[in-house]
Amino acid sequence: MRWCPSSSFHLLRCVRLRTCTKRRRNTLPLWIREIWAYIRLLVQSFYFNSLTDSDVVFDSVFEPVFWTVDYITRWFGTVFVFLVVVLTSSILVIAYLFVLPMVFRTYSTAWITWHVCYGHWNLVMIVFNYYKATMTLPGHPPTVKNDRPFVSVCKKCIIPKPARTHHCGICNRCILRMDHHCPWLNNCVGHLNHRYFFNFCLFMTMGCAFCSISGRNLFLDAYNAIETNYQTAAPPYTFKDKMINKSIIYMWVLTSTVSVALGALTCWHAVLISRGETSIERHLNHREKERMEKRGRVYKNPFDYGRLNNWKVFFGVQKRSHWLTRVLLPSGHTPIGDGLTWEAFPVKKDVIPV
Repeated sequence: MRWCPSSSFHLLRCVRLRTCTKRRRNTLPLWIREIWAYIRLLVQSFYFNSLTDSDVVFDSVFEPVFWTVDYITRWFGTVFVFLVVVLTSSILVIAYLFVLPMVFRTYSTAWITWHVCYGHWNLVMIVFNYYKATMTLPGHPPTVKNDRPFVSVCKKCIIPKPARTHHCGICNRCILRMDHHCPWLNNCVGHLNHRYFFNFCLFMTMGCAFCSISGRNLFLDAYNAIETNYQTAAPPYTFKDKMINKSIIYMWVLTSTVSVALGALTCWHAVLISRGETSIERHLNHREKERMEKRGRVYKNPFDYGRLNNWKVFFGVQKRSHWLTRVLLPSGHTPIGDGLTWEAFPVKKDVIPV
């Protein structure tokens, strides 16, 4: 067969067209190729292994929303701390300027002694525990290589996570025995400051309830004083009297509201402490319990040492005198354990025989 010139011409033309097509594909701008490569990688990451589930896809899709919420919460933490300080200070100013003089004029010596001693003890406990809760770091796992046992690797910090450790998106760090991130503290509640957080909630509730109960009669008198009737004219109160009455009403309403709301939160955390779990572990244990029930098995929290022992471990009580020095008085002692390793007791026994 003879090689036809037209055939060789068509062959050269096809080779040239393919070369030009490849060149055109490579002439796309670099930023477009980078975006396209990132999109392909993002789509492929949804099914990169068998562990991918709906939770992973949900976290990936809503990652911008989570980041925005975390950023706003981190910024508003300072505002919330400022509100706590301002509101608490306003109650103290009203109590010292208006309430205490009335107490000294109307109450007996025994009742005056009780109010002064209990009120100042409660105030010291509130201030001490709030300061320690905000300024104490919750505890973080080590970032260097060590021989400590761990249960998983944090997908964001890329470091080993010990048992009961969780990542906080607001602090952007892993927290030892993390309970939650509290915006009112502008800090995470973890292994090293969980006791301060609970004590602050407890004593703040007690203090607000004390102000609400003891100031009930003062509130009723102040409310009746400023309440006007259409049939009778308002009594001639001075500007100072009106300010005193309104301040007492403000104090009673605020303390009553806080005592109810914060009291409910305190009771919930008391239940969790009695069970030997945190707020995060409550949800994890509930899901694990349901999973085990489907298999016909019973799930038990490995960190539940019994109600009394859970409270001993939480407060760091190691001898009888600690119930006074470490629970009823301000104490800066560190909690039991380092937060990295936890001993699991399948059978509840007396951890601390006191």
